[in-house]
Amino acid sequence: MSILILGGTSDIGGEIARRLAPGEQVVLAARRVEALGELTAELETLGAAAVHPVQFEATDLGSHRAVVRQACDLAGPITCAVVAFGILGDQARAETDEAHAVEIATLDYTAQVSMLTVLADELRTQDLRSTIVAFSSIAGWRARRANYVYGSTKAGLDAFCQGLSDALHGSAVSLITARPGFVIGSMTTGMSPAPMSVYPGDVADAVVDRITTGRGSATLWIPGRLRLLAWIMRTVPRPLWRRMPR
Repeated sequence: MSILILGGTSDIGGEIARRLAPGEQVVLAARRVEALGELTAELETLGAAAVHPVQFEATDLGSHRAVVRQACDLAGPITCAVVAFGILGDQARAETDEAHAVEIATLDYTAQVSMLTVLADELRTQDLRSTIVAFSSIAGWRARRANYVYGSTKAGLDAFCQGLSDALHGSAVSLITARPGFVIGSMTTGMSPAPMSVYPGDVADAVVDRITTGRGSATLWIPGRLRLLAWIMRTVPRPLWRRMPR
């Protein structure tokens, strides 16, 4: 049995790995494998049965199935796969640099759709209970002028995940779709926190609690009271909404 973290250098992916590692085989898949040394050592100290760093380039869509199968070969059947890669991007740059806009869209939507499709297909063949974790965001609930490129990818991914969770209903594979608020971490360094901000550890706590105590697919607002803010966001008039900050 194994835990697969796709995006092993991400803050949230690392925090989830720390919580699930004891007694487990852990596969850390990342583009910068050389950056996984510290986390690998920490997971071994925390009691992981073994930690396997694996090269993974998310934009190489054709490699996704091979990476998942490599993880199974190294560590056994996957009981939990966490899709934690992605970028925030630079909104101002994306408005004039189409290549950057496409880079954001590819990493935060297209590559995630590819990997989630592969995981759902591969895990269903294992014939054991397993969980996939994907990350949406409050940013996708209603796209804002200040970050609409990133927000649009999260909106699309969220819709995809709702459909995928329905497709998985009745199978041994469940999908957790996390919808955190602003996450204070390396991706948002230098930015002012938004209302109801959370830390990577808060997101990991909510996700791992659901993995260990719940059954079946679920959508998690993190924190839970973010649901109220999401409802309010839908009611803000368009002329006012377009002036909203990130």
